[in-house]
Amino acid sequence: PRRGESYGRPLTAPTAGKSERGSGRARRRSGRRRKGGGDVVSEPPPREGPPLLGEGERERPAGARGKARFRRRSMGASGVLRAALWGLLLPLISAQEGILHAFSTDNPLFKKDYCIIYNPSWNSLPSSLSGATPTRLTVLTHKLLCSSSDVPRDIMKDKAVVVMRGNCTFLEKGWIAQNLGSKILLIASSTGVDTPSGDKKSYKNLTIPVALISYADILDINKTLGNNVNVTLYSPPLPKFDFSTVVIFLIAVLTVAVGGFWSGMEELEELKTIVSSESREVSRKSSETIIFSPFKVIIFVILSCIMLILLYYFYIWLVYVIIAIFCLASAMSLYNCLAALIRKIPFGRCRLACGSTTFEVRLIFLAGFCIATAAVWVVFRNEDSWAWILQDILGIAFCLNFIKTLKMPNFKSCVILLGLLLVYDVFFVFITPYLTKNGESIMVEVATGPFRNSEKNYGNLVEASAERSAPHEKLPVVMRVPRLQFCTPMVCGVPFSLLGFGDIILPGLLVAYCHRFDVQTSSSSVYYISSSVAYAVGMLLTFVALSLMKMAQPALLYLVPCILVTSALVAWKRKEMKKFWDGNGYQVMDPVDCATAEENSTISGEQCGGQ
Repeated sequence: PRRGESYGRPLTAPTAGKSERGSGRARRRSGRRRKGGGDVVSEPPPREGPPLLGEGERERPAGARGKARFRRRSMGASGVLRAALWGLLLPLISAQEGILHAFSTDNPLFKKDYCIIYNPSWNSLPSSLSGATPTRLTVLTHKLLCSSSDVPRDIMKDKAVVVMRGNCTFLEKGWIAQNLGSKILLIASSTGVDTPSGDKKSYKNLTIPVALISYADILDINKTLGNNVNVTLYSPPLPKFDFSTVVIFLIAVLTVAVGGFWSGMEELEELKTIVSSESREVSRKSSETIIFSPFKVIIFVILSCIMLILLYYFYIWLVYVIIAIFCLASAMSLYNCLAALIRKIPFGRCRLACGSTTFEVRLIFLAGFCIATAAVWVVFRNEDSWAWILQDILGIAFCLNFIKTLKMPNFKSCVILLGLLLVYDVFFVFITPYLTKNGESIMVEVATGPFRNSEKNYGNLVEASAERSAPHEKLPVVMRVPRLQFCTPMVCGVPFSLLGFGDIILPGLLVAYCHRFDVQTSSSSVYYISSSVAYAVGMLLTFVALSLMKMAQPALLYLVPCILVTSALVAWKRKEMKKFWDGNGYQVMDPVDCATAEENSTISGEQCGGQ
């Protein structure tokens, strides 16, 4: 669920909604511009309704304060409420993705699909490629088509025409194109692709499809397919159920369950070692774990916020830092996970002496294998056809090792961590679209890689041209599973279902704490099982919300309440809430104080240090 790309909703949808709900002042300015001279189009019929939403020099809507002032002047409280409700629903209603299927007339085997955005209230597209009619493509990106004299009729007749965005409305361009005999109008945009908007009441006879397409895609058509190209437009329906979410669900639930189980077994081994008074081994194992106190939790959340904002503004540079860190950390994590399994094998323990130290030969080969796996992923990370498999394997190992290594000392720290990160998740997914200039969610944009068409490949600090000036890198912080059914989102920049590592690791830390608490209190794994089931239920709720809302969901919004409430209810029912809340004080365990517990494999907080 994290965070966008993945879930059948165009990344530009918030911008589309804002454009559709442009301010009254923008509409009045557009009207004055048309009345006052300039490129006045004579072909469209006289406007009887309200002025159209202009798209020219001032096509971007006014600021939030301007909208608020206009609404206060023009309508009462009930009108504001209706406008607000319509504004929230309009992006879901108007935004519609389609596919432009282009193929070379010289060699029909050369073909490629591109994403388009159109307004379904203006016209509809065929639902399948077989129901669409091929049309010859004519590229006129040096024209704006705001006047019928811009282009000769014979050039446009029976063609699919591409013109540039600007200077007049989408509907005006479409009306002129239709009067000149065009069959399809494609409007190329170098400043972002949002939903074509405007009031069609004055253009009831407009019947040709009008769609927006990225200018970068038009350049790619010329480069890839040449000048003799036919195109068809269609919009296949979204599948009722995306089976890739089943794979995501299994990866998440199994990773959390295995990570929690591993952490509990490590706790049991440590307690057994304490009982046998092997202080060196205890010290060694303790150095491999990190205790996450409440103070460290707060610092961690603050640093997470800072890092996310830095990624949003300096994506093009920091993405490589994150890739390097992930490569090293995932290789080490994969080694730790596989080494734990290999050490259980009783044969093949040949050792190699190096000075006073000896190494197991099989572990040396294992280290080489893990390093090679991470290196292969780094080299081929942008190969969407198969590199996602390596990224998921490395990601699973990373999450497992993180859950096993990082220990939450008590339920109080878990509540603080998950509570703060729930607020963090909701804010950066749902609130930030109202704060950013382009109306995008910071979380979704960072997780999926900003601006699929590279209008701003340098992040959001510096405006860049539409040319691809940097590699289209994505952060390796998500599990990726390709969509198993062909649909429009596969072409429009979201061919994968995604789940962020944080939606696995953070709840997994609580599941791990529950299993360690089971080990220490001989609870027959009741906390571990109940928290694991709660996590699975929370994931199901996330997918249900995703299916209903058709937009990216902050998974922690559903996972945190499920897992926290379930764990607290189990502790309350067993009358262990105080012990569960305070934990068992991992930092003050003393093997000497615990030596009397030789016959018991679990030690409670009162027996071993307490708080």
